[in-house]
Amino acid sequence: MTQQFDYFVIFAEMRTGSNFLEANLNAFDGIACHGEAFNPHFIGYPNREDCLGITLDDREADPAVLLNAIRTDATALAGFRYFHDHDPRVLDTILSDPRCAKIVLTRNPLDSYVSLKIAEATGQWKLTNVTRRKEAQAHFDAAEFAIHVDALQQFQISLQGQLQRSGQSAFYVAYEDLQDVAVMNGLARWLGAKEQLEVLDDSLKRQNPSPVVSKVRNSEEMMAALAGIDHFNLTRTPNFEPRRGPAVPGYIAAAQASVLYLPIQGGPEQQVTQWLADLDNVQGDALQKGMNQKQARQWMQNNPGFRSFTVVRHPLQRAHAVFCARILNKGPGCFLKIRNTLRRRYNVPMPEQGPGEDYTLPQHRAAFEGFLNFLKLNLGGQTSIRVDANWASQTQVISGFAEFLAPDLIIRESEIAQDLKGLSEKIGQLTNIRSYGEEEQPFSLSQIYDADLERLCRAVYQRDYLKLGFGNWVDRA
Repeated sequence: MTQQFDYFVIFAEMRTGSNFLEANLNAFDGIACHGEAFNPHFIGYPNREDCLGITLDDREADPAVLLNAIRTDATALAGFRYFHDHDPRVLDTILSDPRCAKIVLTRNPLDSYVSLKIAEATGQWKLTNVTRRKEAQAHFDAAEFAIHVDALQQFQISLQGQLQRSGQSAFYVAYEDLQDVAVMNGLARWLGAKEQLEVLDDSLKRQNPSPVVSKVRNSEEMMAALAGIDHFNLTRTPNFEPRRGPAVPGYIAAAQASVLYLPIQGGPEQQVTQWLADLDNVQGDALQKGMNQKQARQWMQNNPGFRSFTVVRHPLQRAHAVFCARILNKGPGCFLKIRNTLRRRYNVPMPEQGPGEDYTLPQHRAAFEGFLNFLKLNLGGQTSIRVDANWASQTQVISGFAEFLAPDLIIRESEIAQDLKGLSEKIGQLTNIRSYGEEEQPFSLSQIYDADLERLCRAVYQRDYLKLGFGNWVDRA
């Protein structure tokens, strides 16, 4: 093989055909793709112990060890698939290396979204025998789809920008190109292979070949939601982590009042959303959600003098709420894969099946302390797990907002009743926020709070404490 490249990466996402692309690349002599080598939850493929002799523990300790093994593989031009939520520690290295061939696999985001929803419903992620195909229809959620598209766009724009700045180009492959043997042969030649295929690998079958409209239960609702999307602006979004994007699809506008709420995940989102509905005496589903940037700009133009705001929560309270809702309790909204990885790889002492009747207060404190220790590593870029919006620093989230719209009011949760009452008075619609109790959880923060937890949280969220003016949680107003 001509050695223009030392190794390659396939930038793809779930349900884009990356398994099929890998199977066809592996059909060429001298090319070897090693799956999702930097997936934070496994190495290469589920239930594999190693990749090129590198174990998961080895990779977690230093991802450069696995990257070097792939780059120096003497048996083939080796590569791997990389999704936007894979180990961020290797991304800059591979993007800046011109000896790494970049293959970018894309698919219509609506098709990939519907395919993902069907796979989640059926549990069938690969199909090798069409007689075993499982059928289901997806439910289209406009707000969820907007967030799905936003995440894909941010990653694609980040890739494009870094390649442009380093003077590199990628080989782009669309989902539809995967069935074209000439395209696959062209890709192999670009990688340096001399062999050509006469037919494609047929071991994997397309799972849902019917039109997308027939695969969605609420197709009319889907079409109505998609009608408002500006297709020509889909790729113009901000960079991804470690910076945060503006997260426009998460913004919530009042039904009639000129008020726009910019939620920070992990905060009192449900209570503030209810207050927005109360402003105009409507139900929550009457609020405007899931807007793209064009729609948000139109809303701002149609509401001159509008007020925008966000609500910040004390970092320790927010970390504890997120820990209970997303990590500890194995219910709806739990990040199950991350939960399992935290137990297995980061020794966060949580019960495997979630807290039961025998779950004690000391156990809860130890588990939460373990989560804070993980956050310290995660926000410092020392883990392969994504910096999720639920625990990203609030200052970083607000900086991301400012790329599109800086909120003109930042409210502390401890002063939320007073500040929202004042805001409603200014717009002439006096409305108080409804009182609410602490979210259900095994134990409250007040039951486990001590100075050591506060010090640890300060080490995790130094900028939030400093720039947002937070003191100790126990001294809050």
